[in-house]
Amino acid sequence: MTVTLADVAARARVSPATVSRVLNGNYPVAASTRERVLRAVDELDYVLNGPASSLAAATSDLVGILVNDIADPFFGIMAGAAQTEIGGQEGTGRAGGEKLAVVCNTGGSPERELTYLTLLQRQRAAAVILTGGALEDPTHIAAMSAKLTKLADAGTHVVLCGRPPLPGSSAVVASLAFDNRGGGRRLTEHLLALGHRRIGYVAGPAERTTTRHRLEGHRSALAAAGLTEDQGPLTVHGPYDRRSGYEATLELLRRSPDLTAVVAANDTVALGACAAVRDQGLRIPEDISVAGFDDLPFSVDAVPALTTVRLPLYEAGARAGRLAMGTEAPPPGGIATIAAELMARASTAPPRG
Repeated sequence: MTVTLADVAARARVSPATVSRVLNGNYPVAASTRERVLRAVDELDYVLNGPASSLAAATSDLVGILVNDIADPFFGIMAGAAQTEIGGQEGTGRAGGEKLAVVCNTGGSPERELTYLTLLQRQRAAAVILTGGALEDPTHIAAMSAKLTKLADAGTHVVLCGRPPLPGSSAVVASLAFDNRGGGRRLTEHLLALGHRRIGYVAGPAERTTTRHRLEGHRSALAAAGLTEDQGPLTVHGPYDRRSGYEATLELLRRSPDLTAVVAANDTVALGACAAVRDQGLRIPEDISVAGFDDLPFSVDAVPALTTVRLPLYEAGARAGRLAMGTEAPPPGGIATIAAELMARASTAPPRG
């Protein structure tokens, strides 16, 4: 049975005219109403059913790049590199022109992530690149797998950049996954080699794959060094931002005044950690060593220069762009692990005495 615009309207409890406005984007619609309409479109499979299926199979010149936070250099660097590769493919569009790469900022919201994918499906996007860690929620994983399968069936190339393969999904052209576990392990091994034994950890959001993998690397290094005591009190979770680093570091110092080092979930969090250490009248690295992750551009210019783990963000983003455009062959099995490199700088040193 063919699904009609009226069916979507009935499911979303709006008028057919409102559904049309949402899908065409030619008239302002309240955010809550738009979300409801797009959810009904997805549930009823309106795009891919009936006469619309022939249109959905013909991809447009649009490429969507999904990021959690465009203001975060981690995402901005990858998105910019991918956009450069996509926009530079002259003659690849249906009319002989370049592809149009659009950056979609989800704000870390799983609902917005699915909404953008529905909109890109509706626009018959030629490719979709999803950047950054994934949400570890079974319901969201199942919804993502179903959505990406619909996109792939309609001819959209799906590439993951900086996130692990999606369980149970064969819709992805390629997954470029950072070695977050290995990077986390090497960073903590560096601190252990300097003589640190009381190491605090400022982690990211507990529900993100990036957070779990980096923390697992950190704890595997501690376990290998025989430090098997409960690490819970020495770990504080929070957002990937400077304020989180500042507040979490103060909490760690309150819990354990004998800390000699703090590892931050990323470089932005590390800046907050450094500020907290200084505000307590302590010196870096003489009193406390501080380390980050990602090697964002400002890291080498921090004072002192920040010890961190380098991820080749630009190179990964550019490769994702080429994979999305089909100008680079997918890696064997569709999965590539991108190495993480320790960058030992002046913010870490042996503990005093």
